Amino acid sequence: MNALYAKRWTLFSLLLAAALLAAAAAPAAAAPLPLPAFQIGVEEARTPEEVAVVLQIIALLTILSLAPAILVLMTSFTRLVVVFNFLRQAIGVQQAPPNQVLIGLALFITFFVMAPVWQQVHQTALRPYLDKEISYQQAFESAQTPVRKFMLANTREKDLALFVKVSGAERPRTPADVAMLALIPAFVISELKTAFIIGFVLYVPFLVIDMVVASVLLSMGMMMLPPVMISLPFKLMLFVLVDGWNIVIGSLIKSFGVV
Repeated sequence: MNALYAKRWTLFSLLLAAALLAAAAAPAAAAPLPLPAFQIGVEEARTPEEVAVVLQIIALLTILSLAPAILVLMTSFTRLVVVFNFLRQAIGVQQAPPNQVLIGLALFITFFVMAPVWQQVHQTALRPYLDKEISYQQAFESAQTPVRKFMLANTREKDLALFVKVSGAERPRTPADVAMLALIPAFVISELKTAFIIGFVLYVPFLVIDMVVASVLLSMGMMMLPPVMISLPFKLMLFVLVDGWNIVIGSLIKSFGVV
């Protein structure tokens, strides 16, 4: 019996060893697999069709990632949204209108104010480039002209001089000589200053109402009653009677030179 088991284990061991030797010898005898060769080249594109699709996608993603900053810092959006927040705080309502409504309103007014500028960009830069009349460098330079004109019209000379002086550049002789690197931050702080001035003007009438209501309550001995609770309906009534939204938005649009 033991001899029979020994013969079986010997036969199993020989078969296992033969299988392992065959598996080890098979890769050596097999022909090597051919590997594909890749060639990558980058050349200067002279026409829009020659630009690689991958590079177009990368450029599009870059523009989309910078689009919020471009919209906020190089358009009328900054002044509008800051003034709307000042107006809401001056009236005394913290969540009405909500932030989504104010931002949406500021966006659509921005589209309205910037429409002439974007039309010029489309006519002088985008359309000629798509029609293969100019190169992308010329299209980029042509697109800067209307945007630069809008920002220079709404930028204070003092703010612009600050960034030109800090950058160490020579004093520009013409508006076309102003670098965008100095023009954009100068435009932003000019917009913030203008928005703060408008916010101060908006605060004055509502502040007067708060002072009058507080004085009346104090004279009546109602010191435990919050004045804001009483003055809020009067401020809302005043704002509605004078058609405040029409006045504020109309004044903001006219402040950008749009009639």
